[in-house]
Amino acid sequence: MADALVIDGLTKDYKVGFWRPRPYRALDGLTLSVAPGEVYGFLGPNGAGKTTTLKLLMQLVSPTSGRIEILGRPPGDVSVKRRIGFLPENPYFYDYLTAEELLRYFAGLFGYRGADADARVTRLLDELKLGAERRMALRKFSKGMIQRVGIAQALINDPELIVLDEPMSGLDPLGRRDVRELILRLRNEGRTVFFSSHILSDAEALCSRVGIVARGRLVASGAVSDLVPFGVKGWEAVVEGLDAAARAQLSPAPRALHPIAADRCALDYPADVTPQAIVEAITRAGGRLVSLSPLRDTLEDFFVSHVNAADWERLGPQ
Repeated sequence: MADALVIDGLTKDYKVGFWRPRPYRALDGLTLSVAPGEVYGFLGPNGAGKTTTLKLLMQLVSPTSGRIEILGRPPGDVSVKRRIGFLPENPYFYDYLTAEELLRYFAGLFGYRGADADARVTRLLDELKLGAERRMALRKFSKGMIQRVGIAQALINDPELIVLDEPMSGLDPLGRRDVRELILRLRNEGRTVFFSSHILSDAEALCSRVGIVARGRLVASGAVSDLVPFGVKGWEAVVEGLDAAARAQLSPAPRALHPIAADRCALDYPADVTPQAIVEAITRAGGRLVSLSPLRDTLEDFFVSHVNAADWERLGPQ
């Protein structure tokens, strides 16, 4: 089966400066592919080239060089545009329409009318937890509510490929949970989701694969399980009731101790110390174990190391 999205050698230069414009390379030879039914996270710090890439996919700007293929066709193909949904980073809609009116308008652009359009609008607003607010003018909406409406318009045509630019932006924890559940439902239905984000915990929970971009270049790509070694690299024990003398007598001794509150601290143990030995040491010292957690590398650790490496490569040794 052909890839849902193919990006090959994509490069974008902008002219910057007034008197003597010079090229600024926002994207440099980006190459990646996304399989059908995959949730792909496109990660990077601010200014890395994520939004530029999505604008190129949507033909909002033109590439300097490179090739894009969406659902087996060039991005300008009209039949392809009917099969994709897009949420921009900062969606802006006509302020005096209600959420229902706006979504009916977008449904009409795809040829849906009457009861079919109304059913689509109602279903999406229900899924995104917009109740009576759906009949309010959009100018009264918070940023998070506008974001929910923007996600709804991206799904109004039941797209095969959904492209989302920072979909969690402006959402509270409940809103983020709802959107995560929606993305997982889309994956289970066989849809392809390509989203940019710098909220790494969401990417780690949702994505089958991720790509990390820094300074306009792809610095890492692959399955999260392949990029991040999830083996235990240590243990963190949160303990109460240990005074300074008792902490000093812990055996085995922790490699680090971090005070949390007056009567609580976190003990950092290496991976070769067993959980049983940690519990016994705390008990002998008269402490109370609050929690014992394994320490593992996270996607955030991997992200930071590769972005820093990209910066070092660009700057060189000083």
